[in-house]
Amino acid sequence: MSQLSVEGAKAQARALRAALQAQGRPISHAQALELVARQHGARDWNTLHARLGQRNAPPELSLGDRVRGCYLGQDYSGRIIALSGPTGHRQVEIRLDRPVDTVRFESFSNLRHQIRGTIDETGRSQRKTSDGKPHLTVEKAPS
Repeated sequence: MSQLSVEGAKAQARALRAALQAQGRPISHAQALELVARQHGARDWNTLHARLGQRNAPPELSLGDRVRGCYLGQDYSGRIIALSGPTGHRQVEIRLDRPVDTVRFESFSNLRHQIRGTIDETGRSQRKTSDGKPHLTVEKAPS
């Protein structure tokens, strides 16, 4: 389980489910998740999910932290000016060092000086752009 992530475990469950379906032994996605959890030594899926979430979590973010990441396809750096909610579903607001242009058209711009979003325990938003990338990623900037 050294390099396993939550997404990796879910991919294993999808592959297991497809293989069993092909053999005429269909199972639900929930059953596949439970089997994958047991293969990795966990009591159940919730236990494996929590274990992987803790291990893969970035350092805890705090008000005033210097951060960097990507917002709507644009790299940024800045400082956290608001932070609320439980880990795994935190609302974060960041004042940017330099504005980012969130529009990709040459005919106009939309410069943002502050951004906000909801991030999970990995520092990524659940909302995705049309190319499947998270709207927002946040990580502590190196000191």
